[in-house]
Amino acid sequence: MLNAPRLDGIDPFAATVRGLTEPDPVRAALRAAGPLVEVVAPAGGPAWIVTDDALAREVLTDPRIVKDPAFAPPGWDRHTAGLEQTAAEQPSLTTLDGPEHTALRRAHAPLLNAQRIRAQSERVHAIARELLTELGARRTVVDLMAGFTTRYPLTVLLDLLGIPLDHVDRAADGCRQMFGDEPGAQGRAIAALSELAACGLDEGGRGLAAELRDRVPAHTTRDQLQYHLFGLIFAGQLTTDASLGVLIARALATGLHRGPADRTDLDALVRDTLRQHPPAPFTLWRFTTTEAELAGTRLPARAPVLIDIQGINTDPARSAGPDLTFGAGPHFCIGAQLAHLELRAVVAVLRTDFPDARLTVPFADLRLTGIGGLQGSRLTALPVALHG
Repeated sequence: MLNAPRLDGIDPFAATVRGLTEPDPVRAALRAAGPLVEVVAPAGGPAWIVTDDALAREVLTDPRIVKDPAFAPPGWDRHTAGLEQTAAEQPSLTTLDGPEHTALRRAHAPLLNAQRIRAQSERVHAIARELLTELGARRTVVDLMAGFTTRYPLTVLLDLLGIPLDHVDRAADGCRQMFGDEPGAQGRAIAALSELAACGLDEGGRGLAAELRDRVPAHTTRDQLQYHLFGLIFAGQLTTDASLGVLIARALATGLHRGPADRTDLDALVRDTLRQHPPAPFTLWRFTTTEAELAGTRLPARAPVLIDIQGINTDPARSAGPDLTFGAGPHFCIGAQLAHLELRAVVAVLRTDFPDARLTVPFADLRLTGIGGLQGSRLTALPVALHG
């Protein structure tokens, strides 16, 4: 039996700042170490990171490897590890596995499938146009990372869910608090966003929030329903925010936003941006429920496992095929179609309404900041002159 190599000298969970065009040394170091690499987890003790595409897909479909935090190593601090409550305490799409997860996913999936999202295309384009127009009228140069990339996906999500749009600032504050260091910040943010989600249930009930209420399993409590809606809001914002800044920067730097309205090149840019700069570098934590062998290494029960999404996506030796940006298997991201639409819509609106938009700093000077842990990197700033 083999032992997975250990990664020494580089902390894959450290906060980072690097140029947008600079390669990520962590990804290369993990790949070079092997298909399964042992590291020190932020919450202490060993953890294992999968760096191989085929092995990753095995892990993502292996019923012995689950997302329920109840199987985390004993003694792990929940806050340090970035864990939710257990599935028994707070059942959700990101804590449940097996038949219970399937039932809950069945309730969510039709609300965000390709057909439903296509029907929202005109509205999503209109939201992007309204927000950019408002920013462009206010000042000559705008930092889109400060004024747009968070508000845009949140506005889309609240609109879809049937939550009044005068709550967008409140939602943005809640999302920011999710990354706060103060004791209890995450709990307060979850409570605030869950309470906000209730507005979609109580004020007319015309959006997807009310539709989800009617679709979830009958035993679902009101608090659980609000938590499901919190998950859609927070994950939906997080999924789009970071990639959005990089996409806009690439579109402006290459002049793609000035080209003809060709869906093919736009789709290619969106896919490539998501491949190279996925919203999160790793999956959420998974845990073995029993001893399991991966890449010749015997892992004990309750071993924490991650997939290196960004490293696998950008591996030059990887065969062509679907990337892992939105996962694979039963936990594939249900919001993937919406994220693609939001990203395409922004570049399309830049083409039609802001063809003279330009970066006000060289592309190579843009910086990516990562807060560390399992979170992705986002541009530190994106200064743009929307009217040239």
